[in-house]
Amino acid sequence: MSGDHTARLPERDAPWMMRTYAGHSTASASNELYRRNLEKGQTGLSIAFDLPTQTGYDSDDELARGEVGKVGVPISHRGDMAALMEGIPMGEMNTSMTINATAAWLLALYIVVAEEQGVPQRQLQGTTQNDIIKEFLARGTYAFPPGASMRLIADMIAYTVEHVPKWNPINICSYHLQEAGATPVQEIAYSMSNAIAVLDAVRERLARVPGAAEERMGQVFGRISFFVNAGVRFIEEHAKLRAMAALWEQLGRERYGVQDARNLRFRYGVQVNSLGLTEAQPENNVQRIVLEALAVTLGRDARARAIQLPAWNEALGLPRPWDQQWSLRIQQVLAYETDILEYPDIFEGSVVMDGLVAELLEGARAEMAVVAEHGGAVEAVPYMKAALVDSHRERIRRIESGEQVVVGQNRFTETEDAPLTADAQGGILVVDPAAQAEQIESLRRWRAQRDQAAVDAALAALAEAAAAEGERENLMLATIAAARAGATTGEWAGTLRGVFGSYRAPTGVGEAAAMPADGELTQLREEVSRLQERLGRRPKILVGKPGLDGHSNGAEQIAVRARDSGMDVVYEGIRLTPAQIAASAVQEGVHVIGLSILSGSHRELVPAVIHALRQAGVTAPVVVGGIIPEQDVPLLRRAGVAAVYTPKDFDITRIMRDIVELVGAERPAVPSANGSSASGSA
Repeated sequence: MSGDHTARLPERDAPWMMRTYAGHSTASASNELYRRNLEKGQTGLSIAFDLPTQTGYDSDDELARGEVGKVGVPISHRGDMAALMEGIPMGEMNTSMTINATAAWLLALYIVVAEEQGVPQRQLQGTTQNDIIKEFLARGTYAFPPGASMRLIADMIAYTVEHVPKWNPINICSYHLQEAGATPVQEIAYSMSNAIAVLDAVRERLARVPGAAEERMGQVFGRISFFVNAGVRFIEEHAKLRAMAALWEQLGRERYGVQDARNLRFRYGVQVNSLGLTEAQPENNVQRIVLEALAVTLGRDARARAIQLPAWNEALGLPRPWDQQWSLRIQQVLAYETDILEYPDIFEGSVVMDGLVAELLEGARAEMAVVAEHGGAVEAVPYMKAALVDSHRERIRRIESGEQVVVGQNRFTETEDAPLTADAQGGILVVDPAAQAEQIESLRRWRAQRDQAAVDAALAALAEAAAAEGERENLMLATIAAARAGATTGEWAGTLRGVFGSYRAPTGVGEAAAMPADGELTQLREEVSRLQERLGRRPKILVGKPGLDGHSNGAEQIAVRARDSGMDVVYEGIRLTPAQIAASAVQEGVHVIGLSILSGSHRELVPAVIHALRQAGVTAPVVVGGIIPEQDVPLLRRAGVAAVYTPKDFDITRIMRDIVELVGAERPAVPSANGSSASGSA
């Protein structure tokens, strides 16, 4: 080997920021977890909020039932935020907050608590996700209609650029687009289209301040970051990131007139793919996570600035601290034991990489043009949603057919018993049900002890600012004042709902294209047709999403496959109470109810829905799908559930066949005109 070391960097690069996405139960429990993780070498915080906090409800709201502290930490007021950050120096910490609809509120709480620590807001560093368009498309934690949501985002960006200059006010989030089935081309095109919609709204907001728009737009562009996904096809995923960097620079120069090279850099953080994690043989998820991390670390010119890796058991339930430590150690081994930080960009001049990037750019630009033809990202939400449903269905079809191999799930399924899941909880963290009661009691004490007159005045001022003609008042000012006065998350969001109204995003189910019939689908249609003859009308399924869980991808695929099989489908989207599901079942006269829950709230919500159904006189069978630990299945069975499906049940046609058989067994044949029963097996 020669002594020429010009291929190496003169100095090893510094590692990326290492985070662990975490939070559960209560603010104090999450604070303890954060401090332990920081002691283990984590270099930034990534806060997971529970669903009531994400969607703008207090912990004692009816819709929050069973959801408090399950998928993140409940933060109802500045006291909760203070407990969450106790002992953590906010002036030194870089904090990422996965929050969208209520991002302005959570940032306001963070600012106020930092002030209490003696830290000025100009010193704060971190990121709020704050990409509401992808919530309409893929995640479901929206609170307000599109126009009002975009106003909140624009106000928050305009405020932070001036007053919190080290803060990234938005992560344009392609992560959940891939989780919803997006192809690399769609992920690039839709996230860039979302960014255009946001930047155009901010430019319009800044134009109201004389002379500010042109001066500030470069700073705004430079503070926009992305939160991306990286799947197991890590060569293609790396090409995707290089393509996004090229498009971002082009957008900055040509559409927004940005000249400073520092502001044109494509800045992104990443959590690698959770969609590909399997419940079957979950130990295989470790190597998937490692390979996916390579996509965002191997090439220096497109390396992530911050990384958080999922835990191996996230398809099973909530990770324990040890599981999160394992994922942190994966990052540390990559950064400190391998040589990936010692070289210039290893893909520079690669014919393969350049060709892949060009291919992705061509496809993304074409798809962005389609979005533009629909009027831009906000107006194109129904189009993009339907396209994602179609793409996700095609992904599932490939897995069902075996065309796309998933090791341990549809191939190489023989396995030994896994010691990792042998404990009483099945290898996951089970949140103590008492945490919800503790949070609710704490919230009630907070309300009783605060200055109610100050809160009422602050909320009245917020409502007045939201309703002001011309939208001239920046809502961040009134939001920070409400946080300081002691208002709660539900009160802040409720005040704005009172002005802006509510919204229900499109499901994409009705617009999704019909699935081409293969042999199994044709057979299923024949079975549905025979069942229809027995019932005297088409079998009808109600697909319901109780609670605040916005992960609707699975429910949408069940609804689409039921429709393609010849069933009538009732699917009204997310965020339904048990009473609403029962009322819909009565009104529609359904033959079967399918409930989808991925937030861990099935133990509370499923029995509540079944009780509401039986109280309403509905006797149709109930099936449940979601991330449901094996030890919870008997509880659901005792509650009256007829069948339970989890991520290992990937064959949707087989699930539909089970449901058809279940309805046939529950329903007697309808007598024909001559008094005999219509025949036909189910």
